[in-house]
Amino acid sequence: MSHVLLKDVHKQYQDTNVLTGIDMKIQDGEFVTLLGPSGCGKSTILRILSGLTDATGGTVMIDGKDMKNIPPKKRKVGMVFQSYALFPNMTVFENVAFGLKMNKKPANEVEERVERMLELVGLQEKKKAYPHELSGGQQQRVALARSLVVRPKVLLLDEPLSALDAQIRKHLQVELRTIQRELNMTMILVTHDQEEAMSVSDRIFVMNKGKIAQEGTPSEIYTRPKTEFVANFIGRYNVFSKDQLGNLFGKNLSMSADKYAIRPESIHIQSQPSSYPLRAIAGDSVMNGNVIRTTFYADDKQFTTEQLHHRAPTFVQGMEYQLFVEPEDVIALS
Repeated sequence: MSHVLLKDVHKQYQDTNVLTGIDMKIQDGEFVTLLGPSGCGKSTILRILSGLTDATGGTVMIDGKDMKNIPPKKRKVGMVFQSYALFPNMTVFENVAFGLKMNKKPANEVEERVERMLELVGLQEKKKAYPHELSGGQQQRVALARSLVVRPKVLLLDEPLSALDAQIRKHLQVELRTIQRELNMTMILVTHDQEEAMSVSDRIFVMNKGKIAQEGTPSEIYTRPKTEFVANFIGRYNVFSKDQLGNLFGKNLSMSADKYAIRPESIHIQSQPSSYPLRAIAGDSVMNGNVIRTTFYADDKQFTTEQLHHRAPTFVQGMEYQLFVEPEDVIALS
């Protein structure tokens, strides 16, 4: 049985459809990410699951129980927001213990569970500190511990790391995934950051305009996008029409789709017996960490290639080059 189930869920505000026909099954202990641009409806799904917003139609079930008319406090769903919302006049220990005390747990149980949770998020030495004495990353870990300590059936995370700088964010992504696995807890993360979704998820639901555009593992989403939207949103794909590819490769292609996607790293200078050749003029090359990204121009089409920095050839701007693509790397889009 699915731990979280949404079946034909709709949400409408006056004449605006925010969600349309959302079907989603999430297993116990699974880490799922809702990925998409701002305004696509992903945070609305979290609000419906938590009970903060009612669905206009459809079924929402958690742990086999229909959530219709179940108030938020009885759903046993935790939620961590982008804003930490810590109590400034309480210590770290008191902030984490707050939910347990509200549930009237015995003092010895409160202390034991809070100590265990602070150990899990690496904040034992900060338990007597106040929020203003902590870094942004430490405050976010307090907010996470406060939600986890009450042992929710599902933990919802609404862009909890987006306000942090890049280095701390990457570190907390690893910590979050480690904690999720250790607790074997069902977690649903909302983000618009593709790299974050790829690094932490068991499965990803890519959303666009209130609908699920594609669902799959990070590998499936990245290597086999189904639509032009997903191809453009994930991995900086180059999207070509059938005619454009035919002109680039200099041959008529026996392909049935109207549009195709090719990853930047799949366009290379090494030829194989089965390779499709294409000639193009080099534009700017930009270093992005360990990757060199080069823009090329051919006919009326602009596209990009990516190579690892230590293996990348030096492309001279304005010169024409022979490039190659393998047939299996040309992905048909619906």
